[in-house]
Amino acid sequence: MARVAGVSQATVSLVLGEKWRGRVSERTAEAVRSAARSLGYRPNLAARNLRLGRTRTALMVVPALTNEFFARVYTGAARVAAEHGIGVVLYPSPEGVGPARDPFASARATLDGVIASSMAAEALTALREGGLPLVMLDSDPARAEASATVNLDIADGMRQVVEHLLALGHRRFTHLAADIDSWTFHVRARALAEALREAAGTDVHTEPAALTVADGLRAAERALTRPGPRPTALICDDDIIAAGACKAARRLGLRVPDDVSVTGFDDLSLATAVEPELTTVRLPAEAVGEAGMRALMAVLDGRPTAVQALPVELIGRGTTGRVRRIV
Repeated sequence: MARVAGVSQATVSLVLGEKWRGRVSERTAEAVRSAARSLGYRPNLAARNLRLGRTRTALMVVPALTNEFFARVYTGAARVAAEHGIGVVLYPSPEGVGPARDPFASARATLDGVIASSMAAEALTALREGGLPLVMLDSDPARAEASATVNLDIADGMRQVVEHLLALGHRRFTHLAADIDSWTFHVRARALAEALREAAGTDVHTEPAALTVADGLRAAERALTRPGPRPTALICDDDIIAAGACKAARRLGLRVPDDVSVTGFDDLSLATAVEPELTTVRLPAEAVGEAGMRALMAVLDGRPTAVQALPVELIGRGTTGRVRRIV
C-alpha cells in the first residue's frame, strides 16, 4: 500500500490509524485512502474502535425523511462519512420538529456524536442529556449546547428575493410563512421584515401555511381574495408552499407571473416540475451535510471549529415578472 501511494509505511499507519492530522497533508492522506480502496483493503473495525475508543458511528436527526432537502443533507454527510470509514444512522423526529425520542437510550455507547438538522431547541433534550458531541445544521448559532454549527445564509437569501421583486416594481406582498416554530423560518420572517422596512411604500401581510401543497393553496387563496388591494407578489417560505400558491392563482383565474408573482425557497426538484418554473432560492443542502460531518470529525479530533454560513443563490425563473397592472 505504501508503494502504491508513494509514501512510507509509517505514513500509511498514521492515515489508517486516523492519527495523521497535523502530521501529514490532506492530499497525502487521500492518496493513502485511494491506494487502500484500489487494493481492496478492509480495516479491522473492531480492533481499531477498541484502540481509538470510538465506534465510527454518527447519528443524524432530521425533522422528516419525506422532505427532499433533508435527503440531500444526508447524502452530503454520508458521502464524507464513507470517505473516512464512518457509518451514519438516520433518524427522523416523529412530529417534524420534536420532541425527538432518543432512539439509542440503551445503546448510547455505540455512537460517537450527533448531527441534527433544522431541529427546534426542545426537540433535542433527550439526545443532549447523553453528553455526546452535537453538531447543529441550519439552527440557532447562539445555542451553547452545540459543539459546532453549520448554517446557510438564509437571511441573505430572503434579501435577494426582496431585492429581485422590488426591482420588478412590486410593492404589495403577502408572506406565506411556514407554520413551524423553527429558527430557519424565524430568520426568513425577520429578514423579510427588515428588507421591506428599508423600502419605501411597501405593504406586507402574512398568511401561515403548513409545508404542504394543499395548505399553500389555501393560504394563497386567502391572500388573493382578502378585501382590499390584491398583493402583486407572494413570497413563500418553501417551494412546496409556492407550488400550492401557483395552483391557487390558476384556480382564481390569475396568471403567474402576469397577475401575481410567486417565489419559493430551497430549489427542490419541484421548482422545475411546475409550469412556469419557480423563481426560488437555491440552498446547497449536500454541502451543508458535508460540512456538518467534517465539523463532527473535527470536534472528535479536538480540532477547533468555527460557525459556518454557506452562501445561497437566487434562481430567477418564470414565476416572477414586472408589475403589469394595479388592482
